[in-house]
Amino acid sequence: MENAQTAPPPGSLSWRLSSHPITLLTFLFFRISSLVVYLLGLRLLTSSFVMIFIITILLLATDFYYLKNIAGRRLVGLRWWNEVDTATGDSRWVFESHDPETRTINATDKRFFWIALYAQPVLWVLLAIVALVSLEPIWLTLVVIALVLTMTNTLAFSRCDKFSMASSAVYGSGLARNLAGGMVSSWFRR
Repeated sequence: MENAQTAPPPGSLSWRLSSHPITLLTFLFFRISSLVVYLLGLRLLTSSFVMIFIITILLLATDFYYLKNIAGRRLVGLRWWNEVDTATGDSRWVFESHDPETRTINATDKRFFWIALYAQPVLWVLLAIVALVSLEPIWLTLVVIALVLTMTNTLAFSRCDKFSMASSAVYGSGLARNLAGGMVSSWFRR
């Protein structure tokens, strides 16, 4: 019997197959850490709402920054930003995608990125439902902030990925683009 190990197929969920393992692990750490602090902080770490709120917000902000400025660009070749015309004050969202002819995206990085990108808002929605059902509206404020940050990145990166099936399905009608664009633009108006 041979004891040869077979390599996992490309696109497997093994961080060792990543082209950028440090970026991937840091991305996953920030994605998971805010949820862990929120969940464990409620019962095990401390009973101080303020401490859990501050730590969770800091982790969410770090996740937002890291995902938007580093992980999205390195893992899947996508980035987005907002430009403001200094003369008129109008806000314009810019979405950029890699050129598939010049850059090949690692299948493992891509799978981790999209799963983590879409899973986190779903989990925060579930936590919002739990906060509503348990009649703890003070925790709902933290969950709403988490949803705003995670959904902004999710919508923006979905818009950047003009080659994905999810992007064409969601944005094909133009309805989601108009709703998301109006919602995000209204956040940044004076």
